[in-house]
Amino acid sequence: MAHAAAATAGRAHERGLDVYTQKVGMWIFLCSEVMFFAGLIGSYIVLRFGASDAWGEPGEVLNVPVTAVNTFILICSSVTMVKAFAAAQEGDQKSIKIYTLATAALGALFLGVQGYEYTELILHSEWQGSHGFTPQAGLYGATFFTMTGFHGFHVFLGVVFLSWASIRAFRGHWGPNNYQGLEVLGLYWHFVDLVWIILFTIVYLI
Repeated sequence: MAHAAAATAGRAHERGLDVYTQKVGMWIFLCSEVMFFAGLIGSYIVLRFGASDAWGEPGEVLNVPVTAVNTFILICSSVTMVKAFAAAQEGDQKSIKIYTLATAALGALFLGVQGYEYTELILHSEWQGSHGFTPQAGLYGATFFTMTGFHGFHVFLGVVFLSWASIRAFRGHWGPNNYQGLEVLGLYWHFVDLVWIILFTIVYLI
């Protein structure tokens, strides 16, 4: 009996740590994602310095101003994600709806701008005398589309889950006693934003 009481007290203490299964699972998943993107970025850096003539100068092929605006859009989506989580903790249902929907919309806008960028590169750009900057355009094209493409896929998944979160927000699902899902989703979304800032810096600006 005493042993059972001690075990119960231990479980209650663990709940007080506010580290629940889904949060731990997301951190483990993000650790694997860190290794994945570190491999991509590390390979890019090695290739970039090993064959410097295979890459263009900043702004020569890639549209830096458009991508800078797109980066700002993604950063703003991180702000709205924080606002959505804070609103859920406070039980502000109106703000939860506004900020979850805004985050999903900003993520979708980011993908739209990236789609526009891909279209312009493939159809209207030139690289080393060839029409169109495509994944077949040597190391530059292959690494560019691989890294930004994988990141775009992660953003797409985030938008899907944010859309789900927005639907649940309009049904009154999130609140002071049920905000863990938004917190876990926020961890993923902030990670995606951070990865993009790194990619933007090394791919577009250096």
